[in-house]
Amino acid sequence: MSKEALLEKLRDERTKCIVYTRVMGYHRPVESFNVGKTGEHKERVQFVENCTHK
Repeated sequence: MSKEALLEKLRDERTKCIVYTRVMGYHRPVESFNVGKTGEHKERVQFVENCTHK
């Protein structure tokens, strides 16, 4: 089943998720960003910290 078909099938069970990010020391919802900040947010790369110490 394609992603779009699955999302359409489960549309009534879905709820809106508000994503927050930290900007200049404040937590702000991503949906309130202007066009430039939205583009910058999409380009961000997340990393996973490797725990090498024992």
